[in-house]
Order: sequence, then C-alpha cells, then structure tokens
Amino acid sequence: MKQISSIHNPAVLALRELQRAKGRRERGEFLCESAKMVREALALGLCHSLIVEQGREADYAAECAQAQQRNLPVLLVTSPVMQAISEAKTPQGIAATVAIPPAPDGLRGNLLVALDGVQDPGNVGTILRTADAAGFEGALLSDACADLYSAKTLRATMGSVFRMPALRTDALADALLALRNAGYAVVATELGGADFYEYCPHDRCVLVIGSEGQGVSAAVRGVATHHLALPMRGGAESLNAAVAAGIMMYEMARGSGAGRD
Repeated sequence: MKQISSIHNPAVLALRELQRAKGRRERGEFLCESAKMVREALALGLCHSLIVEQGREADYAAECAQAQQRNLPVLLVTSPVMQAISEAKTPQGIAATVAIPPAPDGLRGNLLVALDGVQDPGNVGTILRTADAAGFEGALLSDACADLYSAKTLRATMGSVFRMPALRTDALADALLALRNAGYAVVATELGGADFYEYCPHDRCVLVIGSEGQGVSAAVRGVATHHLALPMRGGAESLNAAVAAGIMMYEMARGSGAGRD
C-alpha cells in the first residue's frame, strides 16, 4: 500500500480532477465512493485503483486483498485526504477509480427509456436504477442531461450504472426516429396527453421522460408515436420526473412479454 497524508500530493490532486466532468472525460474514469459500488466494480474488473482511509483497513481487508491480487494500486490515505477527494458529506472510508465503460454501439431490447434533458442528477440516477429494476434494457440520454458519472448521479443509481447500457447522444430526436423506423413505439410523456394506462404500449417501446422544467422537447414530440400522460385525479398538476418514470416503467413492464431475463 502507498500511504498519502497530504491533500497537496499529486495523486490527490489527480483524484480531485475526477470531481469535474471534464476530468472524467479526459481520464476515462470516475471516482466511486460507495462501498457497495466499489465491490461491484472490483467484481466486474473495472477498478483502476483502490483508496482506503487509515484506520479502516480491517473493515475493507477483503477489498484490499482483491485489489492486490489483481495488481491494482492501493492508496492508504488520511481522513483529510479522503474528505478532499470525496463529494459525500460522510465518506465511507473506501473509494475507487473506475473505468468509464465504452458506449454501446446501439441499444437493443424490448423496453428502453430515453431522458430528454433531465438535469437533476438524483432524477437521472433514480430513473436508471428503476429502469434496471423493472427490466428495461437500455437508456438514451440527451446531451442536456446530468452527467451519468457525477457523484450525485452515481449514488442514486446504487450500482445500476454497471448493469444498464446507456448511450449519450447530441441528437436524441434522430436516435428516436431511427428506433421508430425499426418498429419501436416512441412514447412522449406530456401534460395534456392521452391517458397513459389506456394507451401505453408494452412491447418494443421507448419511454421518453422530459426535463423537469420544460418537459419533452418539440423535436422529440415530433417523432413520437404516442403522446401520453398519467391521469391526475387529485389536486397536483404534475409529478417528479423520477416518480412518474417509475410508475410508467413498471406499468409498461407489467404487460410486457419480453423483459430482461
């Protein structure tokens, strides 16, 4: 193990660069701060290095042994250093640098979700986590969406980022048009749309979730095959994006004949 006690150490400065989207893109890796996600990344062989806080070696002995067996660098850092590299209010005493998985060359499967400018990291992460749980097989994200590998987004995914194929695009409407031409129903969720429960498709479909402030963009609405909304039977005018997405994804999956195995 290499011991680091100064927040000004070059290795620490390099780790802090991963708090920025530009740094993550340039390095091709992100910082994983959850013990659960670190274990998943280790199991998948995605870790580049392991960082453990001094005094917590016994807590994470198995993870350290696994990293050393794979000849991964293991950094033993002081509490101030862990605080400096972490964006969590209360770091768990372990972190890892993890390779950003290569973007898929396309999305395939029966049920897909698309995020059209969803900007809140918690919403993006929660939608991906729910899509994973409901059996959806991929996600399209517009360039206006929150960064998938920011600390807040990652925490909300709870590890689903490792299982859900995700493709970011600067031309979401074109990507959805290609899916429509391939036989997919494209479901735009929007206020004033038809009753979701009555008209939602259940197979070969893409559910589009719009931004928190503006909803689904005009370009995406133009390629949609369905324009649907959850019925609002009470006094609320709308739902949180992640909550609405969860309800709709599970309803789509409930009637689907070909979810993920």
